[in-house]
Amino acid sequence: MVAALPEAPTAQPDDSAKQQTAPQTPAPATPPQTGSGISPALKDDKDLAAEQLKKQEQQRILGVMPAFNSVYEGTVPPLTPKQKFQLMFKSTTDVYVFGFAAVTAGIGQAQDSHAAYGQGVEGYAKRFGANYVDTADGNLWGNAILPIVLHQDPRYFRLGHGTFKRRLLYSMSTAVMCKSDSGKWQPNYSNILGNLISGGISNVYYPSQDRGAAQTFQSAATVTAEGMIGAALIEFWPDIAQHYHLKRQAKRDADAAAAKAATTPGLPPQ
Repeated sequence: MVAALPEAPTAQPDDSAKQQTAPQTPAPATPPQTGSGISPALKDDKDLAAEQLKKQEQQRILGVMPAFNSVYEGTVPPLTPKQKFQLMFKSTTDVYVFGFAAVTAGIGQAQDSHAAYGQGVEGYAKRFGANYVDTADGNLWGNAILPIVLHQDPRYFRLGHGTFKRRLLYSMSTAVMCKSDSGKWQPNYSNILGNLISGGISNVYYPSQDRGAAQTFQSAATVTAEGMIGAALIEFWPDIAQHYHLKRQAKRDADAAAAKAATTPGLPPQ
């Protein structure tokens, strides 16, 4: 605070003196409230999660296989319950899922798996339906219901650095470990229990000779192993794609240099 000067009888107030006065400490700002009662920071997180979700829903391997449940880089906010259901629904209804069920049904028919289904159109339809419901059940419980109830994130968070062994072990471990909505690593109860529940439900529509506790645990183990393979593919696919992109670019550059050398007099060949 500037010390007060002796008051002069004829002196007039000087604006510069006011400017020298130390500013008062402002009162703590009160965060503005939105009409829904949600703080702007929380609202921004929800918007950021929605924006990230839109990007995830465009991710594919080889331009065909969905990688909607993958976070390739960066820090992202947790998904809301609605967004978890949205991601599950998108993954379950993608055309690739129907195509994969159709192919595996054809393979199963050729091998006469679940023989009680029989052959012909009826047998193929039953195998197709069972394959698709297996996927839908697993997605519903493992990627939506249980992650919501247990507050776990159903997405795969790519490591993207380190040795091949470290990244491979990391990707495989995500079948039994996951991030919570708060970002902490914990046992992946959603995936483990979801596979068991899905295997148990399959007893309803599989032939009687293919039912039982042993079949349930076998199905859960098979799906878990498939998940490990899928996680490894997601982990390393960007590296594979980048490797072939660089090779193609190098070839294009070499071809361009050779063409320029052939048409430019005095330029040594590359």
